Order: sequence, then C-alpha cells, then structure tokens
Amino acid sequence: MFSSLLIANRGEIACRIIRTANRLGVRTIAVYSDVDREALHVEMADEAWHLGGAAAADSYLVVDKIIGAAKEAGADAIHPGYGFLSENADFAETCAREGIVFVGPSADAIRAMGLKGAAKSLMEKAGVPVVPGYHGSKQAGDFLKQKAYEIGYPILIKAVAGGGGKGMRLVEKAKDFDASLESAKREALSAFGNDDVLIEKFIGSPRHVEIQIFADGQGNAVHLFERDCSLQRRHQKVIEEAPAPGMTDEVRKAMGEAAVNAAKAVKYSGAGTVEFIADGSKGLKTDGFYFMEMNTRLQVEHPVTEEITGLDLVEMQLRVASGEALGISQGDLTINGHSVEARIYAEDPENGFLPSTGLLEILSFPNGSAIRIETGVKEGDTVSPFYDPMIAKLVAHGETRSEALDLLYSALDETQIAGPQTNIAFLKALCSAEGFRENRFNTGFIDANIDDLTIPPLGQRDAMAALGAIRLIERRFELREGAEMHDTPWTLTDGFQLGAVRETGIDILANGKPVSLLTEWVDGAPAIILGPEADDWPEVDAVLVDVGDAVIVLADGRQVRVSRPDYSAAGFEDDEDGAIIRSPMHGKLLDLFVATGDSVSKGKRLAIVEAMKMEHSLMASGDGVVAEILAVPGDQVGEGQRLIVINSEDD
Repeated sequence: MFSSLLIANRGEIACRIIRTANRLGVRTIAVYSDVDREALHVEMADEAWHLGGAAAADSYLVVDKIIGAAKEAGADAIHPGYGFLSENADFAETCAREGIVFVGPSADAIRAMGLKGAAKSLMEKAGVPVVPGYHGSKQAGDFLKQKAYEIGYPILIKAVAGGGGKGMRLVEKAKDFDASLESAKREALSAFGNDDVLIEKFIGSPRHVEIQIFADGQGNAVHLFERDCSLQRRHQKVIEEAPAPGMTDEVRKAMGEAAVNAAKAVKYSGAGTVEFIADGSKGLKTDGFYFMEMNTRLQVEHPVTEEITGLDLVEMQLRVASGEALGISQGDLTINGHSVEARIYAEDPENGFLPSTGLLEILSFPNGSAIRIETGVKEGDTVSPFYDPMIAKLVAHGETRSEALDLLYSALDETQIAGPQTNIAFLKALCSAEGFRENRFNTGFIDANIDDLTIPPLGQRDAMAALGAIRLIERRFELREGAEMHDTPWTLTDGFQLGAVRETGIDILANGKPVSLLTEWVDGAPAIILGPEADDWPEVDAVLVDVGDAVIVLADGRQVRVSRPDYSAAGFEDDEDGAIIRSPMHGKLLDLFVATGDSVSKGKRLAIVEAMKMEHSLMASGDGVVAEILAVPGDQVGEGQRLIVINSEDD
C-alpha cells in the first residue's frame, strides 16, 4: 500500500475517499479551487493545494496543475473520484509517465470504453448484447438523421464520450431531430470536449440495471451484483438500489457474466460499472438486456453495493492500484438485505428542477446507525453555480426492500436544509409512490408521474407563507420593543384602528413572488386572515429560521423564503405580461438567438443559460419585439437577472 494519496476531486466523493484512506493510514492530499478554500474535503485532508479559479476548466480539469500539486506534495498515487478527470485516458497516461499511480484502469482500457460507439463494437465482438443503433464515426447531420430514420423512432442521441445524461436527447419524431442533435452536440462539447454522438433505438419500458465489477492486475475479475438505477430524470439517476427488484438468480448470473466478459475484453483493472438497459415490459429476462456503456471509475451510487456486500470499494481500489491481488472469488460473495440511496440536490422540483444556489443556513441530518450520510458540505457553506448541485446522499439498509424504503423515507423526513431549494419533498414522494413500491416502474416513471411527485398539497405553500409573514410582523415588534421609545399611539402594538375594523394588509415576497395578505389583531398579537378557501389547507408542522431580513419556513421537505419587498430596489417592476425575460438561476449565458428589434412569437427560443452542467432554454411567453438585450454570451448571470426586454407589437 502506498503512503500518500492525492484526491483529484471535490465534494462528497473526496470526503468519502479521505475517510477510507485515513482508516488505512494513508496521508491524504486535497486540491481546491478559489470557491472551495473552506470546503469540507479541504478541512478533512492532511494537507491541501490550491489549483485555480472557480470554474472546473481553471482548476479541477487542469492536468498540469494537479500533477504539479501531486509532485510538490510527494503523492505516491492519485485517486480521480468520479466526474472531472476520472475517465480521462490522457490524465491516466500522464500519471504513469510521471511515476504516480493512477487509482483506476489503464489508459488503454479507458479509451476502449470511453467512446460509446467503439465500446459497443468491441462488446459485440465479445458476445455482449448491444442495443440496435449507429455507432460509427460519420457525424454529418443529414447522415445521422437518415440513420435515425432507418433505426425507427423513438431514438436516443448520445454523446460518445459522455455520461450522466450530458449530451443525451430522446427524439420521438423526425421533425425534432435537427434541434436535438444541435443541442446534444453543443452540450457534449462543453462537458467532454468531444461533440461526436451515436444513435440508438429507444427501448420501450426500459429498466436501467448496472453491474459492479472489480478486477486486478493478475487477470482476476468478479461482479459484485447489480444495482437498479431506473428512477431517473433527464437521464440522471435520482434513487438507486441494490439488488434490483424482480431480479432472478438466472438473470443475475447472465448479466454478471456478460459484465465480467466486458471487463476482460479490455484487460480491465480496478472498479468499474457495466450498464445495461433491460426491456422491463415482461420482467427481467436472460435475453432481454443490452449493453449501454461501461463507466471506468467508481460510481456515485457505489454505497448501496457496499451496504449489501459489506465491502469497502475504495479500499479495494487502493489495494488493487498498489499491486495487490483481488483476494476474493465469485463464490465468496453474497447479498445481505437491501439498500437504497437518494441524492439530495440543490434544485427546485416545482420550478422545472432548476438548479438552486446560496448559503446553507441550516444543514441537519438524522443521527443513528441505520442511515449512512455521504456529503461534502457543512452548515454555512455556499452551494455555487460552478459544480454539480448534489448536497448529500442518504443511504438506507434493511433486511427487505420495504424496510429500506421506510428507513430512507424517515431519514428524508428528518433532514432539514434551509437556503437553496432542495428536492427532499420530491424524494419522499418517490419513496412512497405506489408504482415504485410495487415494482411497477421504469426509466419513464418520474416523467409519467411528475405532477403527483412535485405538486405540493393544496394550500401548503400559502400556509407556510402565512407563518412566515406572522414571524416577520412579530420580529418587527420585537425590534421596536427592544428600542427606547416613549409610548404613543404610534408605537403601541395592539392593532388599534379608529372604527370597528382591525385589519391590516401586508405585502410579502414568498420565494421571490409577490403575495398580499390580510392580518387581524387578536389579544395584541397578529394573525393572518386566511379566507374561506383555507378550510382545505393542510396543517403545517413547520420550522422557522430567521435569515437576515427574511424568514425561511421549512415543512415536509419544502421551504418558503418570506421577506418584505424592496420597492426601491433597482429593476423592481411588474412583469406579469412576460415582457421581461430573466435568468431562472445563477449561471452562464451560453447563447442568444435574438437581437434588438427582432420580432418574436410565443414559444420562440431566445437564449440558453447553463448552470451546474445543464442547459436551460429561455422561451418567449408571448408575441412582441425585442426592445433591449442586457447581457452577452459568456456573462455570468444571477438568479432573476433581467436579460431581455420584449415589448408588445402595439407599443
């Protein structure tokens, strides 16, 4: 075992690797960008080295800076984590050339599996079943469109160098192909530096089942059973579990052997995942699964495999990378119980899952041994727009699938996060969704049930806003009572008014949206007049957090930030007619498709904002003429920032 390890990553995976390295007595070396100076992984490591600017392209993706830090720190090895440079063959090659151990497979193996088209061709030769499609090198748009027609819609466009849903588009009709291809290529180039794509048939009722494999440098290889990652949104995994529901011993054996054959075909060493798409319409079958890709790294969802096998995959990676033999055979491995993992993201499910940023005012997870918490942030940290928006992973392990899901639901219910919006309520809804519980789901489950999973109970948001408004009023009077004042009719807080009516209007902002409420005074204290529709509102068990001039109300995994509007603030105006196009989140203005004076119609794409590795198109909400453009491509823009002003054609 080597004595020192540099982790070329950040966030929860860096913290995860550091914990195992510490247990093994290996000195840990962290790297960080400008915005990660105070990050948890920097705090946990034995030492840390600065890389550069906030953008990954200026820090975590700069090979020379990472190699330089490793050499200056005297690192024996580099663990790439996942994402960033983890599947970069040139990086692995550079490590070897500089005499530093790369904790992962060889550069040749990464290259063989890194380009999806070439990998599928290789798998066909190795006898591994693959999805019908075009995996060649010709990239002309008309040619690819013809191939899509020959394959038959619906089809998937997939970046050959990609992963995590980046550069992937589902196309159901030929008329949408050109725009989807353009978008997929642009996103692939931004994420991976390679805009080549492949075209493949979209499998109906698809289940995403992947096999964790492990191999050493002596030719030994095993699989550590399967994970089901079918609960996805935009091709990104949301909840993962092991073993896969409905899996039989026969299918597990067939999939496992296919995955091991895939690894042996490229002389693989280390941890890897072979991903299959299965036709789930008639249950999992030995002749109903197809190779999609191989991830030549550790996966985000690896903890569920660790929970059912009792193995530490990071320790296994370090031992294999240091030259040790695997030390286990397939017959040594057994499945213990069931494990489920949920990814908590800083995003707003009720607003199209837009990324959310900001200060983590509260970050509280459940205590106890029943739940495993994987996170790379702490209370007081800021979720920035520069990296993946995952805050934490919650991992539950139980004797049965039902028990594991119950434990996960309870853990989510006990988790409190204030600041950025999160998907906790969405994850809770998934955990209790009838179709998911009863094993009636596929990769389209979330899209098919999106309203049930994201829309809050009737009146919940209003009730939360009302609680926040009352707290604002109470705070105002607490401040007033704390000051030295003479009692006058203007300083009393009993709500006195001339006449019989004792009602007062109050305007607030609830998550940035204007709301008008009516208050009344009861025994000298404020209360909200809810109105007759409030009879149907649910009871809200809320936690209120004072944050500067605002109040954050937490209830049932949701949050509402309540504040008073600042009418003097620049840019405060009524935009009910949709004439002002704002950035929906912090990010980068990637492209503009209009100029001043252009006529636009409802639904026209106006611009693209990129944040946290995802593109978001901004559309015109009505007909009009572009009056102003207030930003240019390449600008960093803030949430709510005015980008485009559109006047009606009558103006």
